[in-house]
Amino acid sequence: MSAARGDTAAVDRVVFLLACAAFASSAALRLCDPMLPALARDFDTTVGRAAVVITATGIAYGLMQLVFGPLGDHFGKLRVVTAACLASTASALACAASPGLDMLALARALNGATTAALIPLSLAWIGDAVGMEQRQATLARFMTGQIVGLVSGHALGGFFAEYPGWRWGFVFLAGIYLVVGLLLLAALRGQRAATAAPARVPGRYRLVLGQAHGRFVLAMIFVEAIATFGVMTFIPAYLHQRFGISLFHAGMVVATVGLGGLGYTLFARRWVKALGQRRLARGGGLLLGVAFLLLGLGPDWTWGVLACGLLGLGFYQLHNTLQTLATQLAPEARGTALSLFAFCFFLGQAAGAGLGAQVVDRWGAEWLFLGVAALLPLVGLVLARDIKARRRAVKP
Repeated sequence: MSAARGDTAAVDRVVFLLACAAFASSAALRLCDPMLPALARDFDTTVGRAAVVITATGIAYGLMQLVFGPLGDHFGKLRVVTAACLASTASALACAASPGLDMLALARALNGATTAALIPLSLAWIGDAVGMEQRQATLARFMTGQIVGLVSGHALGGFFAEYPGWRWGFVFLAGIYLVVGLLLLAALRGQRAATAAPARVPGRYRLVLGQAHGRFVLAMIFVEAIATFGVMTFIPAYLHQRFGISLFHAGMVVATVGLGGLGYTLFARRWVKALGQRRLARGGGLLLGVAFLLLGLGPDWTWGVLACGLLGLGFYQLHNTLQTLATQLAPEARGTALSLFAFCFFLGQAAGAGLGAQVVDRWGAEWLFLGVAALLPLVGLVLARDIKARRRAVKP
């Protein structure tokens, strides 16, 4: 019993460290958004030209998802995350020391590449270390760091750009990467080296993509990303244009998405115990539908606060369920599976923003919100039916 408690405590400590790494990774993706005017001023260029630092980060982050999964399966997920944290320290310091915009864009690309390992391989490690009965709640606990990073990234970027200087924002992140990396390095001592998965890199991808359920989960996360994070891109501009509030005000409204997400992750164990996966999937899809319906039809910006809170709660109910299912795909190539999961989500966000832009330009944001309000409850329903069918199939 005491050994089991010790193992649980050790896992909990590592999950906390991984959540801190996820915080830094998520904050880094958003840190430069409010820094663009300061970067344009310091490097004597335009805001549009300065945005190359954001593009470089996004491309490197997305593409490296496909590399780190097989590396984690071969060398050990926690070892690769630890190495990536330490490498991210160096790449963040390179950002802080960049003498020009081109060098900053290169350093940001390196930082995007090194941080790409942190979230998907952390999810995969949790899948290895935590039993199925506790896994969804543990994944939700880990996601708390990711949510706080997403919510605070803009605020941190604005603070550092306005007061001590934008370079100190990267020094701050480098400090987090370094501390987490060193603590993970200490946690790795005494652990056996990982046993390599039997297949080579193409074989690991075949293990995931060769099963119908694997393709189904990846397709679902792609659709979810299109209809949620892809569409969320247009909420601040919509609130600003329709209701005449400032962009800062609109951004604060959208920040309540994070509060809704924390409402799920902080109490995830109770949510999972009370509802189970099927009801979480259905309920998450329904809440998302209601949220976008309120955004499209609400008569005042204050409805946006309620809508964004429900959006965060519903999204993380649905997303956490998909994450848990993804950890069950090809256990011998779990790192590859979770990296594919992250890649499909990242790709879906980009596709959603592109498709959404066409709808907004032709018919307006209201019709975009109403369209996904109809789609997302169906996504939750389809996922719940799949969970039910799979449980029936495994029963004797």
